[in-house]
Amino acid sequence: MKYRKLLAGIMAAVMTAAAISGCSQRPQESGKTEKSETETKKEDNASDDGEAAKSTGVTLEFQHNMTGVITDTIEEVCNDFTRETGIAVEVSAPGTYGEMIKARMASNDMPDLFSTHGWSTSLYVEYLEPINDQPFADKIVDSIKDMITDAEGNMYVLPADADLSGMTFNKTVLDNAGVNVDDIQTWADFEEACQKVKDSGKTPIHVGGKDNWTIGTMLDLIAPTFLTNDEEKGWGKALLDGSFDWNNWEPISEMVKKWSDQGFFNVDCLTADYITSCKALAQDEAAFTFYTGKAVAEALQTNPNADLGIMPIPASEEGQEPCMIGGEDLAVGVWKDSPHKKEALELLNYMARPEVCSKLAAACGMPAGLEGVESETGILQPYYEKYMNAGILTIPYFDRVYLPNGLYDVMCTTGTSILAGEKDAVETSVNNMKQTYEEKLAQQ
Repeated sequence: MKYRKLLAGIMAAVMTAAAISGCSQRPQESGKTEKSETETKKEDNASDDGEAAKSTGVTLEFQHNMTGVITDTIEEVCNDFTRETGIAVEVSAPGTYGEMIKARMASNDMPDLFSTHGWSTSLYVEYLEPINDQPFADKIVDSIKDMITDAEGNMYVLPADADLSGMTFNKTVLDNAGVNVDDIQTWADFEEACQKVKDSGKTPIHVGGKDNWTIGTMLDLIAPTFLTNDEEKGWGKALLDGSFDWNNWEPISEMVKKWSDQGFFNVDCLTADYITSCKALAQDEAAFTFYTGKAVAEALQTNPNADLGIMPIPASEEGQEPCMIGGEDLAVGVWKDSPHKKEALELLNYMARPEVCSKLAAACGMPAGLEGVESETGILQPYYEKYMNAGILTIPYFDRVYLPNGLYDVMCTTGTSILAGEKDAVETSVNNMKQTYEEKLAQQ
């Protein structure tokens, strides 16, 4: 199936914006009932800009997986909520979010609110409170609504933004190297562009491999161009029914190895982190990253004048279409067994207020996930409109549809081995993906 219907709701969100604007460690259990010194400080800070509401004595725990400038915006929103309602919010973004949240699931002791990063209707569904009867539910844009609705018609999260992702690029670096992104239709074209960038003295592809999710994301964006965008191969169906031949993963790993061998990655690709990548993009030192619009928002914090954009993911071969990716990004749900469910839903609805949702979506560098909400996507708005008007193929994130939960982590580790130049890393990547895939399927 082609997923072009993702574009409709996102396009509505972007055009609304154009019309309007023109342009960690788990806390101790006692923290739930008694104020800790940290919580008292949070309430004091929340009242700095105005008189705060009297404390209710309730502290919500909100954990999310976001990184970069959006984390400051989330903190700001939660402090404003506390000032208005007297409900304290303890916000954290553990670097090992996936491992942490799985441990919390195993003990059935979840945060009051948490981000679902693409898994609201699968991995987390039994822990989430349906939001169909919440005031914001009928305002969720159609494209995201499809992604967060289960077979019974239940939705479980507030999508603050509408993710539309490809690759990010620095136009100044590309112009100086004589590269036009519109000419990049296939990975062969991309490699020619990378060579020109390298010859110009800049880094073709910047990866923040210290945060190895950046490597997993790169593989996650490359994979569908080889495996599932060509429906005639039938490999998407094979991935779903367990009959997939994992030898077909080898060309993906081989291509990344070739890029590494040709010196297309930053020399510190395994020690630099995500923020370092964003800064390199901002400072005209790197041409491409495999990140979303959030990286552009983050980069502009370093250099507001950087000329940055987003582009489609190239096709694997001539005759295939480049594509964009859509799905959950900043999506937040409420633990159905939370002892403070009423207050948690109150915070969720606070985040859905147009002015608040707008602030969150803008910090993510993406259109808002609610109809009628303005999102200042700034320099990215022309790119969103360009590709949506072109009707480009838009697909869900590969791992969220085709891989059992846990395979993303394997992409992170095997991809790291390839960039590290480890012996037989390509063969190992294929074997590890196959083995984990079969183990996960057997557990279902």
